[in-house]
Amino acid sequence: MTSPARRHYQRVTAAMAAGGASPGQSQSGEQYELHAAALYEARRTLKGIKSTERKIDKKRELLPEFDAYVAGVLEAGTGAQDDVVVTVMLWRLDIGDLAGALAIAEYALRHGLDTPDRFERDTPSIVAEQLAEEAMRQLEKPHDDTDEGRAHAANDAAELAMHLARAEALTREADMHDPIRAKLHKALGYAERARGGHAAEALEHLQRALELNDRAGVKKDIERLERELKQQQNAGQGSNAPA
Repeated sequence: MTSPARRHYQRVTAAMAAGGASPGQSQSGEQYELHAAALYEARRTLKGIKSTERKIDKKRELLPEFDAYVAGVLEAGTGAQDDVVVTVMLWRLDIGDLAGALAIAEYALRHGLDTPDRFERDTPSIVAEQLAEEAMRQLEKPHDDTDEGRAHAANDAAELAMHLARAEALTREADMHDPIRAKLHKALGYAERARGGHAAEALEHLQRALELNDRAGVKKDIERLERELKQQQNAGQGSNAPA
């Protein structure tokens, strides 16, 4: 395990190198080279694991090794192309660390960092799609059918909605395939619905998903939300009727 002093050194030296690099050029420096080599070995280890579940567990185990370096780059970086930082962002998405992934995504998208050559999608597309897919997986997890369990699920959904809204804002102006953007709006709609009391916001996102992709699989959910909102409206009108 890396000592606190070593992590501090890694963070400071990474920040110095990132701050002195030219935007758009490849990142360099001692810490980048060391972490790029560590990433290469980590990828070799992952390549030898067949199980997706075990790969994710291994990524969760390996990621702390890069935390100090990434923190230094985010603190002082000027936008040099950095495959270590972008790969860590993608691994954080893989393990479900949406907040950690978005912290890097904000930096990567602001500076136009590309994904490494082995990835077929550009950075905005991969952020939008992977975050939406991970959010859907988390929303589909079963929860206890008790008041406490339902409250916990609603809180989790509210947090997911916050992350998804941030991703939508970060990627809004990016050019990407409509079905990918539809996934993001679909996930946002489901998160808004799951948190409770946000049927109108959920409906808006699901309608947008359907506009972008008529095979998004949200038509029945749209119909249900429209009925729910109509019932709420009728109930409100009834309560305002004169006695």
